[in-house]
Amino acid sequence: MVTMTSPACPTPAGRRCSARAARSASCAPPAGHLPPQPHSPAVSLCHRQSTTNMAETEALEYITEHERILQEIESTETACVGPTLRSVYDDQPNAHKRFMEKLDARIRNHDREIEKMCNFHHQGFVDAITELLKVRADAEKLMVQVTDTNRRLQDAGKEVTAQTEEMIRCRVQQRNIATTVEKLQLCIPVLEMYSKLKEQLESKRYYAALKTMEQLENVYIPRVGQYRFCQIMAETLPKLREEIKDISMSDLKDFLESIRKHSDKIGETAMKQAHQHRTFNSAVQKQANSVYCNPPYMFNGKASNQDNEYGVDEDYENDEEVLTAQDLVDFSPVYRCLHIYTVLGDRETFENYYRKQRRKQARLVLQPQSNMHETVEGYRRYFNQIVGFFVVEDHILHATQGLVTRAYTDELWSMALSKIIAVLRTHSSYCTDPDLVLELKNLIVIFADTLQGYGFPVNRLFDLLFEIRDQYNETLLKKWAGVFREIFESDNYSPIPVENEEEYKSVISRFPFHDAEIEKQQFPKKLPMSQSVPQIYIQVKEFIYASLKFSESLHRSSTEIDDMLRKSTNLLLTRTLSCCLQNLIKKPHIGLTELVQIIINTTHLEQACKYLEDFITNITNVSPETIHTTRLYGLSTFKDARHAAEGEIYTKLNQKIDEFIQLADYEWTMSESDGRASGYLMDLINFLRSTFQVFTHLPNNNNDHAAMSGKVAQTACMSACKHLSTSLMQMLLDNELKQISMGAIQQFNLDVIQCELFASSEPVPGFQGDTLQLAFIDLRQLLDLFMVWDWSTYLADYGQPTSKYLRVNPSTALALLEKMKDTSKKNNIFSQFRKNDRDKQKLIETVVKQLRSLVNGMSQHT
Repeated sequence: MVTMTSPACPTPAGRRCSARAARSASCAPPAGHLPPQPHSPAVSLCHRQSTTNMAETEALEYITEHERILQEIESTETACVGPTLRSVYDDQPNAHKRFMEKLDARIRNHDREIEKMCNFHHQGFVDAITELLKVRADAEKLMVQVTDTNRRLQDAGKEVTAQTEEMIRCRVQQRNIATTVEKLQLCIPVLEMYSKLKEQLESKRYYAALKTMEQLENVYIPRVGQYRFCQIMAETLPKLREEIKDISMSDLKDFLESIRKHSDKIGETAMKQAHQHRTFNSAVQKQANSVYCNPPYMFNGKASNQDNEYGVDEDYENDEEVLTAQDLVDFSPVYRCLHIYTVLGDRETFENYYRKQRRKQARLVLQPQSNMHETVEGYRRYFNQIVGFFVVEDHILHATQGLVTRAYTDELWSMALSKIIAVLRTHSSYCTDPDLVLELKNLIVIFADTLQGYGFPVNRLFDLLFEIRDQYNETLLKKWAGVFREIFESDNYSPIPVENEEEYKSVISRFPFHDAEIEKQQFPKKLPMSQSVPQIYIQVKEFIYASLKFSESLHRSSTEIDDMLRKSTNLLLTRTLSCCLQNLIKKPHIGLTELVQIIINTTHLEQACKYLEDFITNITNVSPETIHTTRLYGLSTFKDARHAAEGEIYTKLNQKIDEFIQLADYEWTMSESDGRASGYLMDLINFLRSTFQVFTHLPNNNNDHAAMSGKVAQTACMSACKHLSTSLMQMLLDNELKQISMGAIQQFNLDVIQCELFASSEPVPGFQGDTLQLAFIDLRQLLDLFMVWDWSTYLADYGQPTSKYLRVNPSTALALLEKMKDTSKKNNIFSQFRKNDRDKQKLIETVVKQLRSLVNGMSQHT
């Protein structure tokens, strides 16, 4: 169809004019602001003529400016007219009115031109309309034909269009498939690596999984990072790392718990191996020195053998495969965790955690059980755990790079060593069994050798062994003190009877006794010492063996071992044996005969000390002439014991004398004596005579024995006589005795005479002249003075060396005379008028005065 145009604009030029007019109208100021239209050009002219010359000039300028603005509006697009119109209002206040006037004039001018153009083309326009009306029917017919043709074309193109769309769809699919294949080829390696990562995680190959993660992050994921699954995968990887970290840490904790449980077995294996190595070296050394050295010493009749002290069966040692810490414990969790933390860049955290946990375990291992000291198994478990701990640390030190360092292990060992020494020092002090202390020493030696083999310093442990050695010696001394007591209690303290040659050889094989005179005697015969002597000698040797067992394997020289043995033996002799002898001598049931036998026994033991020194020399191969060699102090020990026994003999004799004297029952006021000695005194003399006969009947085949027994008998006899004399003197001068008669003195004189007869009868041979009788000289002179009543001689010769009564002290005579003075007064109360009695009483008073003057003179002189 043809659309008809408006007659007002028959031509394109007319349409442009209308459009320009419309633009001019649209650009006009809004209603209310438009300047008023001038009424006529004549009015404007009159107005311009009425302004001044200056106004005319300004009006011309405005007109020129308005022309420019109008030209700009006509040549500018409508959207850009705003700034141009704004410049009109920016000028003088009434400038827009003039512009509106100018604009109206320009519109009218254009209207006239449009009108002229329309008038010029009007006829052509009418002709064109007429032509169009003529072809309207043809146009409608053509339209129908075109519509039909279009319909038929549309029907014919539907199949082509469908096939074309199918082809397009296939092409799109083909392109999408190619794109998908291309993208999948980029994604498949990522997925394959992720699948590989999952498999590694499931198979616990965490170190490989971390490497796979690095490849995914650095290589594969960046290629296809735009896909969502890659983003999810990238977000998952840090979580997997943390999961691996936690799993590996959990494995490490399980390992630490497992290693704590297996430390005992690891330490036991390591100590067995160290013991086997030491045993082998010892056997080689013994074999090499067998030609030059003495055979192994005998202990309790058996050769000493410490090669199997750790309880390892020889067949087991030969057949068992040598195990290491790797064979007993799987260290892969440590390696794996170390590699994982290293890859994750957190190795320092792992090292700090591992060392912290191992320090805690070390403190637990070093904490002993409270009853550890009761059995050797307690110590063995304690040492096994410590060795196992440090064997593991040594393995970690050499199998890893920097997880533990030598400085760390040395510092840990230093801490542990201080704790171990404190524990052993405390618990060993509770041990009272020397066998247990010896086993503890052997364990400490093996423990030290084991750790020394792993490079740990153990000198302080061997220093500790010297402390334990002192304690071991103390326990030995206590044990042997009991042995000595049993020997002394079972001894009969009589010479050893020997019935035949076999018994004689049996005794001398146990004790170094040699006497030519006894060997010449026929069987049966008696040896001078009792059964306790060879038994003590054997036990001293057993003590040396026991002490030597502790000194072995201490890495000390023969000289040091020799010094240890001699010092410990000296302690045994000077302290233990000496104390046992002293206690034995003091026992109440030990009589004089037993004391004499003890003296003989100590003499033989004293002589055997040189054989003990030779025995130690043969063991240590250290010459006794060495400048620092310690000598045995047995000589002084046995001499002291002998002196104590002698003193006890004298004491017991004196006690027995005191017991007899307590039986004395004198009638001190008797007028006449009985004419015979007192019964108690005769019993006492008989006792002394039989006692001293025991001394003379002791075996004195050896000159030393004879001299010894004779000296003891003489000293005992002299001591007994002096004590008897002193006791009788004290009886006379007793303060509780207030009165004494001449008859009592005569009776007392008879008793003293018996004592003098006993002394002169030579109860013990060897006294020269009247030596023994001199013990009673004080009594004799005192009694003679009173019996003879020879006061004039006493007073005249007092102080002279040749005085007949030189041994009589004035104070003694005064005390006894005053007792007699009181008796005389009492007896003569009714006969005081008899001349003889009065003279005697006066004489007594005179003598008492003179004696008092002598006593006073002595006091002043003193």
